[in-house]
Parts: sequence; structure tokens; C-alpha cells
Amino acid sequence: MTKPNTPPLGIIEGFFGRSWSWENRQTYAKFLALNEFNFYIYAPKSDANLRKDWQQDWPRNNKDELISLRETYQDNKVDFGVGLSPHEIYLDPSHNNRESLRNRVQQINSLSPDILCLLFDDMRGDIPNLANLQIDYMHEVAELTTAKRIIFCPTYYSFDPVLEKVFGKMPETYWQDLNKNLDKKIDVFWTGEKVCSTAYSVNHLTQVTDLLGRKPFLWDNYPVNDGAVKANHLHLRAVDQSHSEIQNNVAGHALNPMNEPWLSQLALASLPKAYREKDNYNPEKALTEIIAELCGEELAENLLQDLPLLQDKGLKQLSEDEKAELLNRYSAFPQNPFCEEVIDWLNGGYVFDPACLTE
Repeated sequence: MTKPNTPPLGIIEGFFGRSWSWENRQTYAKFLALNEFNFYIYAPKSDANLRKDWQQDWPRNNKDELISLRETYQDNKVDFGVGLSPHEIYLDPSHNNRESLRNRVQQINSLSPDILCLLFDDMRGDIPNLANLQIDYMHEVAELTTAKRIIFCPTYYSFDPVLEKVFGKMPETYWQDLNKNLDKKIDVFWTGEKVCSTAYSVNHLTQVTDLLGRKPFLWDNYPVNDGAVKANHLHLRAVDQSHSEIQNNVAGHALNPMNEPWLSQLALASLPKAYREKDNYNPEKALTEIIAELCGEELAENLLQDLPLLQDKGLKQLSEDEKAELLNRYSAFPQNPFCEEVIDWLNGGYVFDPACLTE
């Protein structure tokens, strides 16, 4: 059963590439509850009805899966969220688009989400008055949603220069406009100094709090591995030591997992430990404990031994002999979901999605 965390901790299924199965998503409700997480947000980039085709409700079978998923999370006392990306809606501010947004929020209300996110990431941003255009939509959504928590993701959600490189030059007063005009009850996602930050400093988060006029809600892009480089690595290690020092400086903390749902659990389970143990948190010790608990001692020993190959060296740099040895080693654990994902990854089952532009 989950315990109330301050701030709330959770995951956002917000990656590109190969999606999780509905069964995986169902399984995660119990995993999150057992590890004292507070929320799960459904926002896969592969769901066209949340992105390119956002105006359209899900097909009946998908809607039924989502209703079932919401019920499972409710049963496990984990908040259920949805992330809607109305793709570049502000490029055509017509009445029909606004009406479509209202209708879409009402459709999402039928899922009774606890959290609703309006996500303006991965969109063109060099638009005059961009912040106030987005705020206008955000406030309209806030009036319509039945969700108890609302989170806004800006187009520029980090100081990382790659965002302007890919999505255009940020309007000069973008963050200042968000600070001044966005309802303070609405949270704002932030990924840190980089799109994929490995650590967070109190000084940086204090600076962002001043900039946005509220504590940032971290969208933590670890252990996600959907980028051109990261897809060649399995991110299994526990979260960085800095995660144990920032609980008073964030409104919430969401980890973005890997395309591999079972292997993601190894890193994900370390976040509540970091927040709970504070100064006593040790990432290496945390990983050893988590892997032993989730995988059993024999498999844990192999995974810890192979971390330099799986996480550091990566698939493209493995020799044929190293790859063959790893395949042989993990094939010795039949019908083990952790090993099946290692084998699938070694065989090229998790390829880079070119739609991911920000690595």
C-alpha cells in the first residue's frame, strides 16, 4: 500500500519507441504500491489519440483497457493520470480546435483520472506570445477537468540548448509569462539543467522556483532509454545521490522509465528509498538490495557483474563474443521476464525511434 510522500513520487510512461503492453501497465499498479509510489501517468508517445490524433477519443477496446487500468490503480491506492499533447494546437487557434480540446477533456473525464497533464513538449515553440497562448488553453482545461491535480509541461522545460535547436528560439519572456499568468495551483514539469539530467542540485531547483513562481514538478528522464544513444544502454543503476537531498525543493517527482518495463523496476524502486533514507541513502547499496529482492540472488549476481557491459559499454560497443556470452548467461533463466528483456535487447528488439529528437 502506498504511503503519503511529500512531495508525491511516481512514474510517467512518456517515452518514444516500443510501448508497454496493457498487461505490463496492470502489473505496475502493484509494483508502485509496494514501493510506496503515489502515482502513475499514462502518456506514451505511441498513443496517437493523445498526440497527433488528440481530437479523437480512443477506439472502444483501448478505452476499455484504460478504464480497467484506472480501476486497478484505484484498487491499489495509486493515483492514475493521463497526459494529453494537443499537438501544436496554437498554430490554428480556431473555434473548432478549442471546441475539440473541450470535448477531449470531457472524454478523458470519463476515465476519472486523479491527474491530468497538458503537455506542450516536442512542439514548435518560436511563436509570438507562446506562453500566454498555452496558458489560455491550460486554464480552459483546468476549468473542465475533474482531476484533482493538473500539471502543465512547457515547450521549454529545461535550460538545455537542444530545445531551441530542435523546436526554435524560445520567446524572450516565455518563463516570466508563465510565472506571472499561469494559475499557481497548476504544477509545471521541469527536467533539470538538461533534458536528460542525471543529478539535481538544490541551487538549480531554487533558481527554477524563482523563475517559474512555484516549485518545479520534476519530469526525470532516468532511466528512460528511447534516444539514439540511450537505446543502446540498459539503465539499471539506482538514482543519483542528489535525489536524496531535494525533497523540499520540488512539487513532485516523476521518473520516465525505459521501454523495458521489468528492467525499469530496478532503477525506479530506488527513488522512494532516496527520499526516505535522505543522508543515509547509498545508490550502490540500494541497487544491491533492490536487485536481490526483485530478481533473486543468482540473477542479481549476474546483473551486478554485467553492469559495465549493459549500462556503460552498451549494445553497439559489445563484441560478438561478449554478446554471445551474455545471451548464453541470461538464457539460463527460462521464462524470467527480466532475462527475456535482456535477451530481446541483445537481439535488437528495442530499436531507436527517430521521433525522439531531444537527446
